[in-house]
Amino acid sequence: MSASRIERMRPGHWPTVQAIYEAGIKSGDATLEREVPDWEEWNAGHRSDGRFVAVDGDRVLGWVALSPYSGRHVYAGVAWLSVYVAPDARGRGIGRSLLSAATEAADEAGIWTLIVGILPENAASLALHRRAGFRRIGVQHRLGRDASERWRDVVLMERRTESD
Repeated sequence: MSASRIERMRPGHWPTVQAIYEAGIKSGDATLEREVPDWEEWNAGHRSDGRFVAVDGDRVLGWVALSPYSGRHVYAGVAWLSVYVAPDARGRGIGRSLLSAATEAADEAGIWTLIVGILPENAASLALHRRAGFRRIGVQHRLGRDASERWRDVVLMERRTESD
C-alpha cells in the first residue's frame, strides 16, 4: 500500500498532472487522446468536486477526475472517470486510493453511475476498476484510432451506487 495522501486537486498541481497524463498518452494503452489539453480546456471539462491527486511530500504520484457524462439534466447523476498514475509509482495502491476518493466524492455529489472506457490491452486498469466495484458492460469495437491510426476497441465499465 502507498504511503501517499489523497488531496483535492489544485491548479498548482496541473504541471505534474499534465506530465502524468502525457506519460499515459505515450504508453499507447491508456487513452486514445493524442495530446494533453491546456489547463483551461481540461479545467472546463472536469467537475470541480471530483478531482483528486495522490501526493508523497510535494510530489504528485497520480490523479483522478470526473467529467460530466452529458449536459442533459436527465444524466446529471452520471459521470465519466479518468485515473492516471505516474509510471514509477504504479503497483503501490495509488490507483485504488484515488478511485476510493473519487467514488466517495461521487456518492456525496449524488452521482449514481460512474463510467470508464478502458483499452482492452490495459489489463492493470481493467483489474483495478474491477476490484473497485466496476463491472464490464460491453465493448465498443473499433471506436477510435490511436496515434498510429490503428483502430482500437474500448471496454466500457460502470460503477452504480448501492442505493439505486
